Amino acid sequence: MSNRIHSVLLALTLLMAPLTAQAGIGPLIDPAGLGARLERDPPIVLDIRSGSAFAKGRIPDARSAPYGLFRGAADNPGELVPEERLTEVLRALGLTTNKAVVIVHQGSDATDFGAAARVYWTLKSNGFRDLAILNGGINGWLKAGQRIAKGPAAAITPSTITARYDPTWLATREDIKAIIDGKDTAELIDARPEAFWKGEAKHGAAARPGTLPQARLFTHDRWFGKDEPALIKPELIRQLAAENGFEQGDRLVSFCNTGHWAATNWFALSEVAGIEGVRMYPESIVGWSQSGYEMANVPSLFQNMLNKITGKY
Repeated sequence: MSNRIHSVLLALTLLMAPLTAQAGIGPLIDPAGLGARLERDPPIVLDIRSGSAFAKGRIPDARSAPYGLFRGAADNPGELVPEERLTEVLRALGLTTNKAVVIVHQGSDATDFGAAARVYWTLKSNGFRDLAILNGGINGWLKAGQRIAKGPAAAITPSTITARYDPTWLATREDIKAIIDGKDTAELIDARPEAFWKGEAKHGAAARPGTLPQARLFTHDRWFGKDEPALIKPELIRQLAAENGFEQGDRLVSFCNTGHWAATNWFALSEVAGIEGVRMYPESIVGWSQSGYEMANVPSLFQNMLNKITGKY
């Protein structure tokens, strides 16, 4: 009898697990879902577009939180915002970890989504657990016929939150060095277009073209349907993850030029595919190239000069 009871309880646990995992608002929410939530239990809506775009039309009660607030300086844009500065940003936005947050981007293309994913990663790394990205962004919201507000935004009551990065989803420069030197094990995933991985293109702030040694290429835009390039498709993510050997138990680190496209790969693998412990290297190739450490696919001096002359970078 006890074995039968145990089996029944185990079965109930397995059945309830997906329901528990989906109890929060995210990781993705569609316009209809957000519209319904705004009517009954409104989350905080963070609009990460520019201030001018926000002023032209926004989701009702959205708060303006331009993406630049969550980025580093121009010479290393992917660098983490210091905790003291991030504390000021989060407090000014009135954010608290016990309130659901929906992040809104423009929704023009996959790069727009990367900005939302980077903000999502930043908030999750600072204790927020009830998070979602509006799938399709403002463009999707408008296409769905949802309401838009204009005019002055409501005043925000500052919060008393304190930023503290949880290292669970973070890979530092030292972590990357340990992986490359064989002192730790993880698969390094380059989210950039292939030309960057090959060393044929370079971010303006990078000291050198190329990629991390041992890196595997998996471009950030593969998670999106070709017919809707700004819309994440969860079923496609799960299919691609399985087809490309990404599975539970893998130690994965996502990177790009500045921790922007990398955030999309992190989001897809961690939040949608559900692989635990996926990390992101925020400063990515810009920070790594400035360190002077070893890189792969670095062109020869002649090829480098030719690339500059031909305008590749």
